[in-house]
Parts: sequence; C-alpha cells; structure tokens
Amino acid sequence: MSRARQPPLVTGISPNEGISWTKVTIRGENLGTGPTDLIGLTICGHNCLLTAEWMSASKIVCRVGQAKNDKGDIIVTTKSGGKGTSTVSFKLLKPEKIGILDQSAVWVDEMNYYDMRTDRNKGIPPLSLRPANPLGIEIDKGRFPQKDLESLFPGMSADFTSENFSAAWYLIENHSTTSFDQLKTAVVNLKKQANKKNEGSLAYVKGGLSTFFEAQDALSAIHQKLEADGTEKVEGSMTQKLENVLNRASNTADTLFQEVLGRKDKADSTRNALNVLQRFKFLFNLPLNIERNIQKGDYDVVINDYEKAKSLFGKTEVQVFKKYYAEVETRIEALRELLLDKLLETPSTLHDQKRYIRYLSDLHAPGDPAWQCIGAQHQWILQLMHNCKESYFFPLCPGNALLHSPMLDLDSDVRPSPIGHLSQTASLKRGSSFQSGRDDAWRYKAPQQVVFVEKLTKLVVSQLPNFWKLWVSYVNGSLFSETAEKSGQMERSKKNARQRQNDFKKMIQEVMHSLVKLTRGALLPFSLREGELRQYGGWEMKSELSGQWLTHVIQTVRLSSESLTALEIPNDMLQIIQDLILDLRVRCIIVTLQHTAEDIKRLAEKEDWVVDNEGLTSLPSQFEQCIIHSLQSLKTVLDCKPGEASVFQQQKTQEDVCQLSIGIMQGFIDCLEQLSTKPDGDIDTSHLSVDVSSPDLFGSIHEESSLSSEQRLLIALSNCHYLERHTFLNIAEHFEKHGFQGVDKITQVSMESLKELDQRLFEMYIEFKADPIVGSLEPGIYAGYFDWKDCLVPTGVRNYLKEALVNIIAVHAEVFTISKDLVPRVMSRVVEAVSEELSRLMQCVSSFSKNGALQAKLEICALRDTVAIYLTPESKSSFKQALEALPQLSSGTDRKLLEELLNKFKSSMHLQLTCFQASSSTMMKT
Repeated sequence: MSRARQPPLVTGISPNEGISWTKVTIRGENLGTGPTDLIGLTICGHNCLLTAEWMSASKIVCRVGQAKNDKGDIIVTTKSGGKGTSTVSFKLLKPEKIGILDQSAVWVDEMNYYDMRTDRNKGIPPLSLRPANPLGIEIDKGRFPQKDLESLFPGMSADFTSENFSAAWYLIENHSTTSFDQLKTAVVNLKKQANKKNEGSLAYVKGGLSTFFEAQDALSAIHQKLEADGTEKVEGSMTQKLENVLNRASNTADTLFQEVLGRKDKADSTRNALNVLQRFKFLFNLPLNIERNIQKGDYDVVINDYEKAKSLFGKTEVQVFKKYYAEVETRIEALRELLLDKLLETPSTLHDQKRYIRYLSDLHAPGDPAWQCIGAQHQWILQLMHNCKESYFFPLCPGNALLHSPMLDLDSDVRPSPIGHLSQTASLKRGSSFQSGRDDAWRYKAPQQVVFVEKLTKLVVSQLPNFWKLWVSYVNGSLFSETAEKSGQMERSKKNARQRQNDFKKMIQEVMHSLVKLTRGALLPFSLREGELRQYGGWEMKSELSGQWLTHVIQTVRLSSESLTALEIPNDMLQIIQDLILDLRVRCIIVTLQHTAEDIKRLAEKEDWVVDNEGLTSLPSQFEQCIIHSLQSLKTVLDCKPGEASVFQQQKTQEDVCQLSIGIMQGFIDCLEQLSTKPDGDIDTSHLSVDVSSPDLFGSIHEESSLSSEQRLLIALSNCHYLERHTFLNIAEHFEKHGFQGVDKITQVSMESLKELDQRLFEMYIEFKADPIVGSLEPGIYAGYFDWKDCLVPTGVRNYLKEALVNIIAVHAEVFTISKDLVPRVMSRVVEAVSEELSRLMQCVSSFSKNGALQAKLEICALRDTVAIYLTPESKSSFKQALEALPQLSSGTDRKLLEELLNKFKSSMHLQLTCFQASSSTMMKT
C-alpha cells in the first residue's frame, strides 16, 4: 500500500480581505490530488466547496460566501489527507449599500425598494428616492474604525433612510474634517431641497387643475341631468360619460408615458434575462464546456458537471432548460460512445481500461462495459497468438504489425530467455560437444519453431496478467470505486461476475488451449488430430529438433507456467500446460536417447587404436562420457518442478526409454564387433601411436603400418573385458541416479550381449592362433618317417615341440603386449588345444617301443612342465590321458635318463621359457 498523504496546509490567500462573493486564490501544500479528492473548503466558517476550483496540489480558486464571522481561518479537507490547518486568516468586510444613482458593476434590484422606516416594501419610483449625498457638499470619509462607531452609537445607523438613523454618526463618518462654513452651506442645501419638494408637489397640482375642473363639470352635469330626467334615463349617459373620461385619461397617460414605460419594460426584460443568464450560466455554458473538456481529456470534470446538471435540471419543466439539458444529454451520449470505443480499443493498458470503465459507469452507460472489455481483450489475445504464427508463414501480412506495437514490448521481457542462454551451454549441432561464449545472433541459428514458441509464450505472459487482473477487479467491484461509495454498482458487478464465471473460465481455457495447441503444432505435431494439425500445424520439419533445443523450450514453457501460476489462476485451468510440459519432457528424453544412439554408432569412426597400459583404447571412455553427457543434458528435464508429474509415470514411457537404453548399449557392442571384424584394408591406422610404457618383448606390433586382425581382436577383447567390469556398471549407476526405470533389465540384457560378443571374438582369436599350432604337431611328430616302434634312445626334445612352444610364446608375447589380463585366459585355451591334440595323437599310436615310450613321455612332460601355470582341469586331463596311453617305465635308469633330458631341455631353453614363469605372469583365476 502507498503511504498516506500529509494533511492540507494553507499558507497564503489573496486577497486576504473582502466582502462576500469576493474571488480569492488559496495557496498551500497537500491541497489534494485532484478535483475529486477535494471534499471540504471553509472560509470564516462558511462552506465554499461549491465555488471551489481545484487547480493543483498547491492552488485552489473560490469565492467567499456570506459568513457570520468577520475574520477566520481557511480550512481545506481532502480524502487523501483529511482535515487541514491554516497559517493565515481572511477578513470579511461588510458591503457598502449602493445608491440608486451610484455606479455599480452589478445589477441592483430596483423594483422593490425596502423602506426601513415603515418596515415594508414600497413601489416608489426611483427618482423619488433621496440622493446618496443629501447635504450637497463634498464627502470626506473619516478614518474612524467601524467597530468604534458601532460601540459609540449602539443600535443606530449612518444610513439616512434607516429608521434608526443617527445624524451624529453620519457626520462623523462622512464629514469629520468638514469646516463649519461648509456645514452651514449644507444646511442651506437641505432647505432648498425641502422647498423644491414642496414646489414640485404644488406644480403637479397646478398642472392638473384643468382635468379637475373638467371632472367637476362632468359630475355637476350628471347631477343636474339626474334631477331633470330621472335616474333611469341618466344612468346610461352617466356610465357612457364616465367611460369616455376614463378612456381619455388613459389615452392621455399612455401618450405621455408610453416611451418611458416602454424603455422601462425593455430594461426590466433585459435585466431579467441577464439575471437568468447569470444565475443559470452553468447550464447554458455546459454543452460548450463539455466539448472543451472532452477535447482536453478531462472526463472527470465532464462527469461531475453532468451529475450536477442532472440533479438540478433533470426533471425541469422550463422549456429553455429542457432544450439546453437535451443538448447536454446529446453530448454525453456522444461521450459514452467515445469512451466505449476507447475501452474496446487494443492494445491498451490495464489502468486505462479501469479508468474508462469507471467513466462509463458514472455516465450510466447501457449494458456492461466491463464485460465488453473483457470479451474484447480475450479476442485480442487470441488474434495476437494467431498473428504470431502467421508471421512465420506470411511475413508481409498487415496483422503482423500488431506484434511490434510498443505497448506489447515482447523483446524487453524481464524473464531470462532460456534460448538466449542456449549459446552459453551447448552448440547447435545435434550431438556435438558443448561450447562456451555468448552468441548474440541466436535467433538466426535457432529453429523457427523454437523462436516461435519463445515469442508466443512471451506474448501470453505479457497479456494474460492484465486480462486476469481485469477480471479480478470486475469480480470484487473495484472497477467502480475504491471505497464503498458506490455499493450499488459494486453489488451489481459482483452479481454479474457470479453469473459469468463459467463464461470467463471458458475464455481462459480457450487461451490455454490455443497456446498449447500452437506449441504442439510446432514441436509435437504427431500429438494433434488431423483437423487440429491443419489449423495449428503446417511447420516445415527439415529435421527433428535436437534434445538441447527441446530442453530449452521446456524451460521456456516452465517459466511461462510459473508466471501464470503466480497470478493465482486455478490449477485446473493450467493443467493443460502441465500436460504439455510432460509430453515435451518425454519427447525430449526419447529424442536425446535416439540421438545418443546415433552418436554411439559413429564412435567407430573415432577409434584411434591407441592402447594404454591396461590394453584399452579410448573407445570405452568415449562411450561412457557420451552416455553421461546425454544424461546430464536431461537432468533439468528429468527433475520435477512443483506441480509436475514424474516423466516415468506412464508404463509406455518406461518401456520406450528402457528399449532405447538397451539399443544404445547394443549399438556400442555392434560398434566393437564391427571394428574387430573389419578387413585389414578397412582400418585406418595412419594415426596409430604407441604407449611408451607398454612392454614389447618380441618387437612392437605398432612398428607395422597396420594392425592385424588378431591384434584388433585382442584389443576388442580387452575393451569388452573393461566394459564388463567397469563401464556398464558405471552407466547403470548413472541410469539409477537419474531415475531411469528397468535399470536391472538394461544391465542384464547388455551384459549378456557383451558376453556373447566376447565369446565370439575369443573363439575367433583362439581359432586364429591355436589351430596352426595344433595342426603342426602331427606333421612334426612324424617328420623323417619317425616311428614309435622303432626309434633310437632319446637324446632330447625334438624340434616339433620346440617349434610349438615358440609359437605359443609368440601368442603370449602378442597378448601380453596388448593386455596382461588376457594372457592367462588365452594361454590356458591354447594349452588346452595343444594338450588335447597331443593326447589324441598319443592315443592313436598302436604300440610303443621302450625308446619310443621314453621319447613320448619326455616330450609330453616337457610340454606339461613348461606350461604348468596355464594348465586347466581340461588340459591336465588331456596330459594325463596322453601319459596313460604310454607304457610305464620299469627301470630306474629310464626314469633317471628322463629326468636328465628334461633338465637339459629346461636349461637350454631357459630364456625362451621365462614367459611361462609365475613371476612374469599372472596366474589364471579359477
């Protein structure tokens, strides 16, 4: 609420003394905020409000009334400040009586002269009154105070026409400085005036003697005739004679005084007309004053004057008043039409709308101007929304000029623009990395649909608050009066508002529906029916909006919803906006996940095949960062604002998001498989580099110009191993952190698919590496026509086994160079394949000689002991089966020879067999 004003203070009045009806100018402080704020003005205790004219907060002009007190304060009373005080006073002087021959600026009523001596009105001709200066000498007003004279002659008067006339008072007041000789002259003048009066009366009688004589002769003749002829005969002639005398007297009088009486009647008529004009000049000047005040925009003054004229002349029977009052009504009717046009004119401010409604109410305009204004505003908002869309389809449409009206001011919204902020957070390319820095030309980069929704929501948020406040004022009656002065109008307004609540609710819902459907037509066209799509859609969709744009559109709509909620609009009217926000959030998540899946598929192009210490490329890390980045961009979308529902409340949304998440994981698995199974010529290794900390036992694989298929398989296996142990688990945690549903299902399906890929790649690598070694065993064993039945005493391990061990060592070196963690798994499987083939070959021999059995046992034991750390239950079983197929050594000499030959083998190949020692390798976890 605004602070109460200070009470009025009168600090000056000009003039500070005068008679009744003197025009004065009052100056001071806080003398009111306007003509309607001034509710009281007294001078010397007399109410002067009717003649008051408010000029400003420091100036008031009025006329002094007929006060009882001769001196008093000037008190001003206002609505805003209450009753005031005065630091000055006004002295009321008694008016001097105006003689019949004195000059005066006003008309003096000369028809009825009041004779105070007889206390009655007398119709005395003006010339018979006494002159203003009966002594006939110069009047010299004395300086004796009036109060002193009144106390000196109590109950007396200096007016010589008064019944209580005091000659001494008259002489003191008018001739206090007159000399004795002049007073003597005055006595002579008085005597002359008395003689003139007597002479005048005598002359009047002398002038009429002939008339008297004629009348006397006529009466004598009548008398004689009556005596001679009798009464009956003379009655007729007497009557005729009297009539003739009277007629002649009348004609003579008319002839003598016709000109004088005519002038007098004319003067009286003029005087009466002027009196009427002066007395009722308010009504006669009112039509012109109304026109002038309307041109100046002083509608308050017009309404006040009209109310005053209506109370005074509304029911008059005087024709001239009726004529002028009818002219006033004509001007007022024109004013009603003008104010109604201004009220329905758009755009306009809420203050102007309230003002015009109050004016029309005070003028008793027909109908309900407030409801007409509400209806016009409703249509105006709908038209603006329609023009906002049309401006993007028909830029040169004339209706689009309304959108650039200064009163709309859509480009200076106080709300922070989420689209303007977009350039600070993300690039405009779908799926690209984030960038910093402000782009002032965002409107030229943003899609048209996004700019349209931004402009549309600004339009609604800028117009709907005034529309809602206008309705609230209509409901509580504050459109008509800030106080209870017009309780009748307020009650009628409240009654009308109660009857039209449903109509207004439909208006709000229509605006909300238009806002939502226009937004859906631009962003979610698939959510509209065919008929609605033709009306609200029509946008050219070159490509679907990215999740980043949808995120900021959601922020825009959320800000608009918060602004509308702050107006205390019922939630049921805004529920349609919450439904729109929910659909936008769901769509944003779906689109973001779809774009993420596409980005994941393109990760294969970014594989640089640079291996770190753990045998990993950057691909798993890029995959995880891409997922995390995507989820972080959805954080504001997934978070629920007040009044919003969870985006996963619908089962279909949960299923769609779960399937898209699984698709993202599967897409990366397919990417790994694609990379690992590409032909050699399809892999770009021109950017290949080597980690200097990686061991390189048998020559770096990176010295070659390209990677072999076996190396890519190993790298892919290493990445799969890391994904299973770390990446997929981390991604599952992020899914749960952001509220995703079905995370267990996503993880389970992804893990199963990853393990299947891992197993396929592993089998391919083992096939590449183990099959050549296994295939070389049988030809090596029987090289040179070797026969187990007929062979010499063993002298050591034959070359085929040494070659097989060297090949196994090569596999070890290749795997160890890429990933140490893969060595036990690969080596164990290679040893299983070799041991299984060796067991098969031994079991296929029909018989062994003593030397053949010793040779076979030497080679089997040499291989078994060499790869002992990579033995598995399967390989141990194979070695056991191979040994069981051989004859047992019965003599101690054979066993000793076997031991010596084994030691010799291990000693001779010590350097090569270092990779099979436990200190250099990691034992396989069982």
